[in-house]
Amino acid sequence: MHPRIPRQSARDQGGLPPVNPDDDARLSAALAAVVSGARRRALRDGDRQIDSAHLLHSLLDADPEAYAVFEAEPQLPRLLGYLVQRSIGYGLRWQGIVEDSGAVPVVPSAEGFSPLAAGAMEYACARADHRGDGPASGIDLLAAILVDPESRAAEVLGRAGIDARAVFTRIDDRLPGGFRGGQPRNGR
Repeated sequence: MHPRIPRQSARDQGGLPPVNPDDDARLSAALAAVVSGARRRALRDGDRQIDSAHLLHSLLDADPEAYAVFEAEPQLPRLLGYLVQRSIGYGLRWQGIVEDSGAVPVVPSAEGFSPLAAGAMEYACARADHRGDGPASGIDLLAAILVDPESRAAEVLGRAGIDARAVFTRIDDRLPGGFRGGQPRNGR
């Protein structure tokens, strides 16, 4: 059965332009897949840009290391419920509004991302560069989207009863030497 209305590309519909993380050598293959998943979510939700909540949802779905940060959280099912219901409930008030708290510098070359999400992508790459152990991973991006307490990802976490700062600290504790370098924390 053919649809009555011909399909249009996202660009034809005024949606977000394609974001092609596959060409970015600064991202691990797994992180590129996460960004692609976030792009699909944004398109499906009718959003013009990928925001930090799209990235959070995609990380929890596709990145086992990012998911592991939340495994002990009793509020994890509630968080997942908020993220799943974004297009029909919680996120409706975000439609048509650009995610930008002003706390993160705008990255003009990151077409298709909200200013905050573009800054988070750059921050994730900076974390990986600082460690010097390869391209940015999902855990780098998870930390990056939580740096700004006004990000949509941090807001969803707060609504679910999860402290974004505590999550950020757990992430930093998981990385060898943390973000700042030096000896690994907690004897790891």
